[in-house]
Amino acid sequence: SSPMTIENIGLIPVISQQALPLDEWGNQLIKRAFDVLFSLLFLILIASWLFPILMLLVKLTSKGPVFFKQQRWGLNNSHINVYKFRTMYFLAPTSRADGTFIQTEEEDNRVTPLGKFLRKTRFDEFPQFVNVILGDMSLVGPRPERQFYIDQIVQVEPQYTHLTRVRPGITSWGQVKFGYAENVEQMLQRMKFDLIYLKNRSLALDIKIMFYTVIIVFKAQGK
Repeated sequence: SSPMTIENIGLIPVISQQALPLDEWGNQLIKRAFDVLFSLLFLILIASWLFPILMLLVKLTSKGPVFFKQQRWGLNNSHINVYKFRTMYFLAPTSRADGTFIQTEEEDNRVTPLGKFLRKTRFDEFPQFVNVILGDMSLVGPRPERQFYIDQIVQVEPQYTHLTRVRPGITSWGQVKFGYAENVEQMLQRMKFDLIYLKNRSLALDIKIMFYTVIIVFKAQGK
Protein backbone atom coordinates (compact mmCIF):
# COMPACT_ATOMS: atom_id res chain seq x y z
CA SER A 1 0.00 0.00 0.00
CA SER A 2 1.05 3.61 -0.41
CA PRO A 3 2.29 5.81 2.45
CA MET A 4 -0.38 7.83 4.22
CA THR A 5 -0.35 10.91 6.43
CA ILE A 6 -3.04 12.41 8.65
CA GLU A 7 -3.48 16.12 8.10
CA ASN A 8 -5.92 18.63 9.54
CA ILE A 9 -8.18 20.68 7.31
CA GLY A 10 -9.76 23.15 9.64
CA LEU A 11 -11.03 20.94 12.46
CA ILE A 12 -11.40 17.86 10.27
CA PRO A 13 -8.60 15.24 10.20
CA VAL A 14 -8.13 13.86 6.71
CA ILE A 15 -6.04 10.83 5.73
CA SER A 16 -4.04 11.63 2.61
CA GLN A 17 -2.41 9.07 0.31
CA GLN A 18 0.82 10.10 -1.37
CA ALA A 19 0.28 7.85 -4.41
CA LEU A 20 -2.44 5.73 -5.91
CA PRO A 21 -1.93 2.06 -4.93
CA LEU A 22 -1.53 -0.31 -7.84
CA ASP A 23 -4.54 -2.38 -6.84
CA GLU A 24 -6.76 0.63 -7.53
CA TRP A 25 -6.00 0.73 -11.25
CA GLY A 26 -8.62 -1.92 -11.91
CA ASN A 27 -11.17 0.16 -10.00
CA GLN A 28 -10.22 3.21 -12.05
CA LEU A 29 -10.83 1.29 -15.27
CA ILE A 30 -14.25 0.23 -13.97
CA LYS A 31 -15.03 3.83 -13.02
CA ARG A 32 -13.98 5.06 -16.47
CA ALA A 33 -16.07 2.39 -18.20
CA PHE A 34 -19.07 3.33 -16.05
CA ASP A 35 -18.55 7.04 -16.84
CA VAL A 36 -18.49 6.42 -20.59
CA LEU A 37 -21.41 3.97 -20.63
CA PHE A 38 -23.65 6.16 -18.46
CA SER A 39 -22.77 9.29 -20.46
CA LEU A 40 -23.50 7.57 -23.77
CA LEU A 41 -26.87 6.38 -22.49
CA PHE A 42 -27.66 9.87 -21.21
CA LEU A 43 -26.70 11.52 -24.49
CA ILE A 44 -28.72 9.02 -26.53
CA LEU A 45 -31.82 8.67 -24.33
CA ILE A 46 -32.13 12.17 -22.85
CA ALA A 47 -29.84 14.69 -24.50
CA SER A 48 -30.97 13.70 -28.00
CA TRP A 49 -34.36 15.36 -27.38
CA LEU A 50 -33.64 17.64 -24.39
CA PHE A 51 -30.62 19.45 -25.84
CA PRO A 52 -32.45 20.78 -28.93
CA ILE A 53 -35.20 22.15 -26.67
CA LEU A 54 -32.72 23.84 -24.32
CA MET A 55 -30.66 25.16 -27.22
CA LEU A 56 -33.76 26.71 -28.78
CA LEU A 57 -34.86 28.27 -25.48
CA VAL A 58 -31.43 29.79 -24.83
CA LYS A 59 -31.33 31.20 -28.35
CA LEU A 60 -34.87 32.62 -28.23
CA THR A 61 -34.68 34.21 -24.76
CA SER A 62 -31.42 36.15 -25.07
CA LYS A 63 -28.85 37.17 -27.65
CA GLY A 64 -25.55 35.36 -27.86
CA PRO A 65 -24.15 31.86 -28.29
CA VAL A 66 -25.96 28.82 -26.91
CA PHE A 67 -22.95 27.35 -25.18
CA PHE A 68 -20.45 28.82 -22.75
CA LYS A 69 -16.86 27.60 -22.65
CA GLN A 70 -14.42 28.19 -19.80
CA GLN A 71 -10.90 26.94 -19.13
CA ARG A 72 -10.48 25.13 -15.82
CA TRP A 73 -8.05 22.67 -14.25
CA GLY A 74 -8.22 18.95 -14.93
CA LEU A 75 -6.39 15.73 -14.11
CA ASN A 76 -2.74 16.23 -13.08
CA ASN A 77 -3.02 20.02 -13.35
CA SER A 78 -3.88 19.92 -17.03
CA HIS A 79 -6.22 22.56 -18.41
CA ILE A 80 -9.54 21.59 -19.93
CA ASN A 81 -12.38 23.47 -21.59
CA VAL A 82 -15.61 22.97 -19.60
CA TYR A 83 -18.85 23.44 -21.52
CA LYS A 84 -22.20 24.69 -20.22
CA PHE A 85 -25.40 26.14 -21.60
CA ARG A 86 -25.06 29.92 -21.45
CA THR A 87 -26.94 31.30 -18.44
CA MET A 88 -25.80 34.95 -18.48
CA TYR A 89 -26.63 37.82 -20.77
CA PHE A 90 -24.21 38.02 -23.69
CA LEU A 91 -21.13 40.14 -22.92
CA ALA A 92 -22.08 40.46 -19.24
CA PRO A 93 -18.94 41.47 -17.29
CA THR A 94 -17.08 38.54 -15.75
CA SER A 95 -14.11 40.44 -14.29
CA ARG A 96 -13.39 43.73 -12.56
CA ALA A 97 -11.08 46.52 -13.66
CA ASP A 98 -8.24 45.03 -11.60
CA GLY A 99 -8.57 41.70 -13.43
CA THR A 100 -10.22 39.75 -10.60
CA PHE A 101 -13.16 37.51 -11.51
CA ILE A 102 -16.72 38.32 -10.49
CA GLN A 103 -18.09 35.13 -8.95
CA THR A 104 -21.79 34.41 -9.51
CA GLU A 105 -23.96 35.23 -6.50
CA GLU A 106 -27.41 34.10 -5.33
CA GLU A 107 -29.17 37.10 -6.88
CA ASP A 108 -27.09 38.05 -9.89
CA ASN A 109 -28.55 40.44 -12.47
CA ARG A 110 -26.13 39.10 -15.08
CA VAL A 111 -28.07 35.82 -15.13
CA THR A 112 -31.03 35.54 -17.51
CA PRO A 113 -34.45 34.34 -16.24
CA LEU A 114 -33.95 31.09 -18.17
CA GLY A 115 -30.40 30.92 -16.82
CA LYS A 116 -31.73 30.96 -13.27
CA PHE A 117 -33.88 27.94 -14.07
CA LEU A 118 -30.99 26.14 -15.75
CA ARG A 119 -28.77 26.77 -12.73
CA LYS A 120 -31.43 25.70 -10.23
CA THR A 121 -31.99 22.42 -12.07
CA ARG A 122 -28.30 22.12 -13.07
CA PHE A 123 -29.41 21.63 -16.65
CA ASP A 124 -26.67 24.12 -17.60
CA GLU A 125 -24.09 21.46 -16.64
CA PHE A 126 -25.49 18.80 -18.98
CA PRO A 127 -23.09 19.56 -21.89
CA GLN A 128 -20.31 18.33 -19.60
CA PHE A 129 -21.38 14.77 -20.37
CA VAL A 130 -19.48 15.42 -23.61
CA ASN A 131 -16.46 16.34 -21.46
CA VAL A 132 -16.81 12.94 -19.80
CA ILE A 133 -16.83 11.12 -23.15
CA LEU A 134 -13.72 13.07 -24.20
CA GLY A 135 -11.95 11.96 -21.00
CA ASP A 136 -11.59 15.48 -19.57
CA MET A 137 -14.04 14.85 -16.73
CA SER A 138 -15.74 12.11 -14.74
CA LEU A 139 -19.35 11.83 -13.65
CA VAL A 140 -18.25 12.22 -10.03
CA GLY A 141 -15.17 14.06 -8.85
CA PRO A 142 -14.11 17.40 -7.35
CA ARG A 143 -15.61 20.29 -9.27
CA PRO A 144 -12.99 21.98 -11.50
CA GLU A 145 -12.07 25.55 -10.61
CA ARG A 146 -10.34 28.32 -12.48
CA GLN A 147 -6.61 28.80 -11.97
CA PHE A 148 -7.29 32.27 -10.56
CA TYR A 149 -9.05 30.73 -7.54
CA ILE A 150 -6.73 27.75 -7.21
CA ASP A 151 -3.77 30.11 -6.80
CA GLN A 152 -5.54 31.74 -3.84
CA ILE A 153 -6.75 28.48 -2.30
CA VAL A 154 -3.35 26.75 -2.26
CA GLN A 155 -1.86 29.69 -0.37
CA VAL A 156 -4.22 28.82 2.50
CA GLU A 157 -4.52 25.04 2.04
CA PRO A 158 -1.79 23.44 -0.15
CA GLN A 159 -3.68 20.13 0.18
CA TYR A 160 -6.09 21.42 -2.43
CA THR A 161 -3.61 20.19 -5.06
CA HIS A 162 -4.48 16.60 -4.03
CA LEU A 163 -7.81 17.05 -5.83
CA THR A 164 -6.02 17.16 -9.18
CA ARG A 165 -5.05 13.49 -8.75
CA VAL A 166 -8.45 12.50 -10.13
CA ARG A 167 -10.57 13.75 -13.02
CA PRO A 168 -12.88 16.62 -12.04
CA GLY A 169 -16.57 15.71 -12.02
CA ILE A 170 -19.94 16.96 -13.16
CA THR A 171 -21.02 16.48 -9.55
CA SER A 172 -19.11 15.85 -6.34
CA TRP A 173 -19.44 14.99 -2.68
CA GLY A 174 -18.63 18.62 -1.90
CA GLN A 175 -21.32 19.79 -4.32
CA VAL A 176 -23.90 17.52 -2.68
CA LYS A 177 -22.95 18.19 0.95
CA PHE A 178 -21.94 21.87 0.71
CA GLY A 179 -23.30 23.20 -2.56
CA TYR A 180 -22.18 25.99 -4.84
CA ALA A 181 -19.17 27.99 -3.64
CA GLU A 182 -19.34 31.75 -4.28
CA ASN A 183 -15.89 32.70 -2.94
CA VAL A 184 -12.53 31.29 -1.86
CA GLU A 185 -13.65 30.80 1.75
CA GLN A 186 -16.60 28.66 0.63
CA MET A 187 -14.36 26.77 -1.81
CA LEU A 188 -12.13 25.87 1.14
CA GLN A 189 -15.16 24.61 3.07
CA ARG A 190 -16.31 22.49 0.13
CA MET A 191 -12.77 21.19 -0.33
CA LYS A 192 -13.01 19.28 2.98
CA PHE A 193 -15.76 17.06 1.59
CA ASP A 194 -13.91 16.53 -1.69
CA LEU A 195 -10.74 15.42 0.13
CA ILE A 196 -12.81 12.96 2.14
CA TYR A 197 -14.23 11.68 -1.16
CA LEU A 198 -10.72 11.33 -2.55
CA LYS A 199 -9.80 8.97 0.28
CA ASN A 200 -13.02 6.93 0.16
CA ARG A 201 -13.90 6.97 -3.53
CA SER A 202 -15.56 3.89 -4.96
CA LEU A 203 -18.14 3.07 -7.60
CA ALA A 204 -20.74 2.58 -4.86
CA LEU A 205 -20.01 6.06 -3.47
CA ASP A 206 -20.18 7.55 -6.98
CA ILE A 207 -23.63 6.03 -7.49
CA LYS A 208 -24.74 7.39 -4.11
CA ILE A 209 -23.54 10.89 -5.01
CA MET A 210 -25.29 10.69 -8.38
CA PHE A 211 -28.50 9.63 -6.63
CA TYR A 212 -28.32 12.68 -4.33
CA THR A 213 -27.58 14.88 -7.35
CA VAL A 214 -30.70 13.63 -9.15
CA ILE A 215 -32.73 14.62 -6.08
CA ILE A 216 -31.19 18.10 -6.18
CA VAL A 217 -32.09 18.37 -9.90
CA PHE A 218 -35.72 17.40 -9.32
CA LYS A 219 -36.01 19.71 -6.32
CA ALA A 220 -34.29 22.52 -8.26
CA GLN A 221 -31.92 23.15 -5.36
CA GLY A 222 -28.94 24.15 -7.44
CA LYS A 223 -27.56 27.67 -7.71
